[in-house]
Amino acid sequence: MEKRVLGRTGLRVSVLGFGGAEIGYESAAQGVVDRIVAAAADNGVNVIDTAECYGDSEEMLGRALVKRRDKFFLFTKCGHSSGIDAPDWSRSLLEASIDRSLTRLRTDHLDLVQLHSCSAALLEKGEVVRVLQDAQRAGKTRFIGYSGDGSDALAAVNLGVFHTLQTSINLADQEPLELTLPEAVKRNMGIIAKRPLANAAWKYSERPSNSYYHVYWQRLRQLEYPILTGDVATGLNAALRFTLAVPGVSVAITGTKSEERWRENVKALAAPPLAAEDFEAIRTRWHERSGPDWVGQV
Repeated sequence: MEKRVLGRTGLRVSVLGFGGAEIGYESAAQGVVDRIVAAAADNGVNVIDTAECYGDSEEMLGRALVKRRDKFFLFTKCGHSSGIDAPDWSRSLLEASIDRSLTRLRTDHLDLVQLHSCSAALLEKGEVVRVLQDAQRAGKTRFIGYSGDGSDALAAVNLGVFHTLQTSINLADQEPLELTLPEAVKRNMGIIAKRPLANAAWKYSERPSNSYYHVYWQRLRQLEYPILTGDVATGLNAALRFTLAVPGVSVAITGTKSEERWRENVKALAAPPLAAEDFEAIRTRWHERSGPDWVGQV
């Protein structure tokens, strides 16, 4: 699998990474997680990205990685130890969270610890950043990063202290291409794309019941990309190839608890890269049809 350098970290990462949100939120069986992790390693994937708030994700990945830790760069996030809707930003809670992640993931160090959707106001106070810097000095993590979107992500980039930026980049979420990525690239930050497949929201002919899909579903109906009118596999390929064609992007994180869907994501990389004219056509349609309220989705 193609490898790219993750900015100034120098890590050579696979262009496809495995995200641990769905296995935790959707209560995947341990056996399924074991098989997905094994398949990821066999296919040259070397990035796993998770977070403390993704249910049992860290614990399951820790068990799956017992004999494979050296095959992967292991990323996690902190700041929501009580759940994604309950941010905890005190020094003591962040420190405890990082230590807990090390225990759950059964490792003596992490390759990247990221602040998880932390506000610009908190970033500017500095204490949350110092916690991560202290963890790096203590050898608990090799690098530190920020995961988030919009003006908060821009504030994180402008601080100049983070090695990486993880942000939503996909066919239905292109705000970062003008708001945050140019400055991040100038600073040689490693760019990690989350939601690179736009949740495959175009698959639904009617509004999905799960609200997680609603924004992208509505946007894609307005964008009406011709590349999404064929079969699902063709659409997945086009969506992933668009995200990986964005300047600066090193790795796209895709998560699933379906072994078949994971195989489809890997297969999507077998096709040639997106042609420059196709990339520009997608960008042109975005500029023509997107609304001023089409901001990055956290």
